[in-house]
Amino acid sequence: MTEATKPTDVTGLSFERAVEELESIVARLERGDVALEESIKIYERGEALKKHCEKLLSAAEARVEKIRLDRDGKPAGTEPLDPQ
Repeated sequence: MTEATKPTDVTGLSFERAVEELESIVARLERGDVALEESIKIYERGEALKKHCEKLLSAAEARVEKIRLDRDGKPAGTEPLDPQ
């Protein structure tokens, strides 16, 4: 199955695999050697991959914590990396 015929459901892909495929799509579109109809299809898949990557990154950022230190410089617990 080529990128152009793959469905846009990308939820099962790992972040690394999604980025790899997205880079491949961008490279093909930049070369300009893809027929118009196929360009539209792979662009749509690229959009789905981009959204999936953003979702995975947001989830990872929410799990990352930083270590709080007490006055003596000793670990005193954790807190969100970017409190909102």
